[in-house]
Amino acid sequence: MIRFDNLCAGYSAPDGSREIVLENFSLEIQKGEFVAIMGANGSGKSTLVRLCNGLLTPFSGTVSIDELLISATDHNQIPAVRRRVGMVFQNPENQIVSTTVEREIAFGLENLGLAHGEMQRRVDKALQQFDLEKLRQQPPAMLSGGEKQRLAVAGVLVMQPAYIIFDEPSSLLDKAHRKKLLQMMQTLQRHKQHTIINVTQFPQEALLASRLIVLEKGKIALDGPPKEIFFQLEKLPQPGIGSPIEFQVFHELSRHYDQVTNIDDLLLPPII
Repeated sequence: MIRFDNLCAGYSAPDGSREIVLENFSLEIQKGEFVAIMGANGSGKSTLVRLCNGLLTPFSGTVSIDELLISATDHNQIPAVRRRVGMVFQNPENQIVSTTVEREIAFGLENLGLAHGEMQRRVDKALQQFDLEKLRQQPPAMLSGGEKQRLAVAGVLVMQPAYIIFDEPSSLLDKAHRKKLLQMMQTLQRHKQHTIINVTQFPQEALLASRLIVLEKGKIALDGPPKEIFFQLEKLPQPGIGSPIEFQVFHELSRHYDQVTNIDDLLLPPII
């Protein structure tokens, strides 16, 4: 379980001043959940997920990942937390460090100390899963934006972390690879072996999750099943988040036609 307990967090300036983003913030994410997080720019989404793997530490309060604890004064568990929590950034160049595609995927496995045979098996499988086999020996700098994003995702998933955080990972992907990534998120979570947290700006992606958390100005504005959240149009923070088009159509139709009672009749296929 990921738990935030009475947290105060944000960013420190060189002059010692602080920008508080999250204050008196508490939240629990259970093992096996598929959670989507939405909110306007500046709502606290990136701050929240960076706290999950120690990229950011709290000013006060605690972050716990299972039995591992991070506080303002205790950072000792951060290396162990990062082995348990994998993170895919919106900009893949923020996490690519190696000289070839193959070496980049193997980088994290080497740090885990895996046997060579197991490491090679995982690398080969990841290259195939993410359509990177032909680019095995290519320098990452020569890849397109979408190829770099697929490489970044492969480099995280190959380590098989218990918790996987996606920070708007589909923003650089074409339609086919976006669909493949979303299907993979569903597969990873389906057997409750991984906890998935997906920060997204796409309402249609949020519908795939079992839980949607909407942040507004560092607070939890709404928290619940995505369908229930999207029905509460008047409560959604503005600007920065909207509902899927099917829900907007349903609201308009239900105002004029009594026969329109089931949103599922209007829902498009969940992955587009």
